Amino acid sequence: MRIRNDFKNDQRGFTLLEMLVVIIMIGLLASLVAPKLFNKLGSAKVKTAQAQINMIDTALDAFRLDAGRYPSQQEGLKILWSDPGNLKIWDGPYLPKPVKADSWGNPYLYKRPGKGGKLYDIISYGADGRPGGNDEEADLSVWD
Repeated sequence: MRIRNDFKNDQRGFTLLEMLVVIIMIGLLASLVAPKLFNKLGSAKVKTAQAQINMIDTALDAFRLDAGRYPSQQEGLKILWSDPGNLKIWDGPYLPKPVKADSWGNPYLYKRPGKGGKLYDIISYGADGRPGGNDEEADLSVWD
């Protein structure tokens, strides 16, 4: 009895050259798409930091309604989530959880009085953590 072999000369697969072409094409596509994705990540961090600054601003206003004043610079932002124990009227926490650092891991700065005659400033120095800069390194403030 003879067994018929249909796959005798019909072995198909990818050649090394075809595989290399596909890998190069994937690499080219990735090099075009990756920078755009990283730009989105940077702008998302900026938007997150600005949203947190606005949330802190709202919490400061709620604290002022209870205490009759804004926190001193020495009290800082910590008073928004931690009872200092020396206030008669503290109805916090004013934030659902502590917001100690911006999107880049740098602490938010609270200055009282603020620049330009403002009552206070809440500042993030951006990705570089230093004053000044452009794009992701630009300073963010409650007054922006």
